[in-house]
Amino acid sequence: MEKQSSAIADSSTGDEMNLTRDSSGIGVETGTEATEPDHDIAELTRDMFNKMTAYIRGDLATTAEDYKLLEDMNRITSKKYEDMKQTACEISSAMKTLDEKYKNLEPYLAQVDQIEESVLSLEHAALRLDAYARRLEAKFKHLEKR
Repeated sequence: MEKQSSAIADSSTGDEMNLTRDSSGIGVETGTEATEPDHDIAELTRDMFNKMTAYIRGDLATTAEDYKLLEDMNRITSKKYEDMKQTACEISSAMKTLDEKYKNLEPYLAQVDQIEESVLSLEHAALRLDAYARRLEAKFKHLEKR
C-alpha cells in the first residue's frame, strides 16, 4: 500500500489540511487545527463562560431577591394575623364582660317587665273606670232631665 501526502490550504478558514492518499487513491484528512488550539476559539470560550457566569449570578441574585420578598411578605402577614388574633381575644374578653353585666341586669329587667305589665293592667282598669263613669254621668243627666 502506497501513501502520498499533500497539504491543501482551506481558503475560507485559513486552516491547512493534510491529505494522505492510500493505494486506492482515496484521501484521508488529518487536520492540524485539531492538534493546535486556536487562540480565537479559546478567547471566545472564555468570554462565553464569563457571560454565562454573569447570567447565572444575575439569575441567582434575582431568585434570592424573590425569596427575600416572600420572606418579608410572610413576616408582614404573620404580624397582621397576630394583630387580628389579639383583636379577637380583646373582643372575646369584652363579650364575656358584657355577658356578665347582662346576667347581673337580668333580675332588674324582669322587674321592669313586671312593672310594665302592672302599668298596662292599671291602664285597662282606668279605661274601664272612665267608661263606667261616662255611663253613670249619662244616666244621671238622663234622670235629671226627667
